[in-house]
Amino acid sequence: MTFVRGTSVDIPTQDGVADAYLAHPDDGSPHPAVLVYSDAFGLRPRLKKMADRLAGAGYAVLVPNVFHRHGRAPLIELPDFIDPAARPDLFERIGPMMQSLTPDAAMRDADAYLTWLAESSLTTDGPVGVTGYCMGAGLALRTAGTYPDRVAAAAGFHGGRLATDSADSPHLLAGRITAELYFGHADQDSSLPPEQIDRLDDALTAAGVRHHSEVYPGAHHGFTQADTAAYDSTADERHWTALTALLDRTIGPARA
Repeated sequence: MTFVRGTSVDIPTQDGVADAYLAHPDDGSPHPAVLVYSDAFGLRPRLKKMADRLAGAGYAVLVPNVFHRHGRAPLIELPDFIDPAARPDLFERIGPMMQSLTPDAAMRDADAYLTWLAESSLTTDGPVGVTGYCMGAGLALRTAGTYPDRVAAAAGFHGGRLATDSADSPHLLAGRITAELYFGHADQDSSLPPEQIDRLDDALTAAGVRHHSEVYPGAHHGFTQADTAAYDSTADERHWTALTALLDRTIGPARA
């Protein structure tokens, strides 16, 4: 059994200090680094448990509070079980924070997160893995395209708005990506309709990016988040299988 240590850390960024959660095997050795981007509900117990599980597989895992410009997590009081249909006020409060996290701001932060991981005595040398959920999937894709020499693998699950018509859509960075990518899409997800899935795959294929994209039948947007109404245990376990396989073959402990 791998014992895991979880701690709170502060990361200096160009726009202030970002609070974050760090999980790693408690064995005194460095481990490959993984950067985890949360969904819109942010850094909370569910994300910490997910980080702990990844750490148990042999990784040093960092989950930053991506909304740190608005304060330290938790920024809003969340119920133990999140049902947006029953609490429409949640997105009334979260929406402005999401909109304020521009691509430029997010990638300034990504630089700080990657630098912190590279300088940590808890991580091995070399590029990292990145994974993200919902809005975090777009951040993971954007990080892989913005810092190609620092990211060896990137994954996104139930991501939204990954390949829109906007001039700053993350899929437009495909030509810069050198990492291997994996996407697990939610079925019937209004935030990523089939035409966007096709546009994303076409862009990655045209750029020669190693990638695999799957639609999880019957899964809803947010299917990995056990503290939400969208949770799907079968799809979640499928996500863990795909994610750990990607990380193991690209940055895994056996390669360190």
